Amino acid sequence: MTESLHNPEASIPEPGAESHFPASHFVEAPVETVTPIEHLHERRGHAAKHLIYPSPLETVRSLLTILVIALFALTFILQPFRIPSESMERTLLVGDFLLVNKSVYGPAGIWSFLLPYRHVEGGDIIVFHFPLDPPEHIVKRVVGTPGDRIHLRDGVLYRNGQAVTEPYVVYETANDDSFRDQFPTAAYTDPGVDTHWWVQMRARVTDGDVIVPAGQYFVMGDNRNHSRDSRYWGFVPRSAIVGRPFIIYFSLRQPSTTDLPELPHVSALDTSSDKLGHDSDPINKVVDFARWDRILRIVR
Repeated sequence: MTESLHNPEASIPEPGAESHFPASHFVEAPVETVTPIEHLHERRGHAAKHLIYPSPLETVRSLLTILVIALFALTFILQPFRIPSESMERTLLVGDFLLVNKSVYGPAGIWSFLLPYRHVEGGDIIVFHFPLDPPEHIVKRVVGTPGDRIHLRDGVLYRNGQAVTEPYVVYETANDDSFRDQFPTAAYTDPGVDTHWWVQMRARVTDGDVIVPAGQYFVMGDNRNHSRDSRYWGFVPRSAIVGRPFIIYFSLRQPSTTDLPELPHVSALDTSSDKLGHDSDPINKVVDFARWDRILRIVR
């Protein structure tokens, strides 16, 4: 038996010699190409040319677009307000900044399927033009809608003969006022009552109740003993309602005129603030100037 050995050199044809192997047996080896350094610099320069910065005209155009959108929202949809008084405590505090939804009470129309329009309801907090001074804006809570019969006994609200449960109402210490707490009353006991409203109110009283007329609303503040509301100047026309506040977007820590001064013996017993610190510390001033826990709070 003859054992044949494979000779690699015999498989390579000599130059000029005819090959006995088909062309398919030969595979062309890949050729690596080397990119010159100057070509790399050209590619990097070409890529750098694609970093296009906006021109001054495009920047101005973008800013104008944002401004137009903001003006549209503030004109037709939202409006910011700040709470300056304590009449809505503790729901709204002095120093709260609100965004008011101006479209929520919009009339039903072709956009009703898209926008959540609805009617004004009892319990809603509304912003409206003050009937005695229309340029001024007021915020109160609706307690009576058209057709409702309203009266108060010892400060408790009765609507259509039933006492209303109002967990949001507070009764801070105040002087006795029969007109405020026994509304409506036949005695003209408060000089702060509008005279025109006094005449109108007496014509609206039936069996001890004030009847809310069509297209108007009876409103009151949540801080019942410190609120000048419909008891003193009358109804709010539907046309005067601007919208409904829906969120507190910022809140400055400002004192209320109805806050009671802290008694010395109460302060001595309180150990929750028994901590060392410096009132002049700039960090404390930055931290304490706002009510951070009220930011982005939904108004209810």
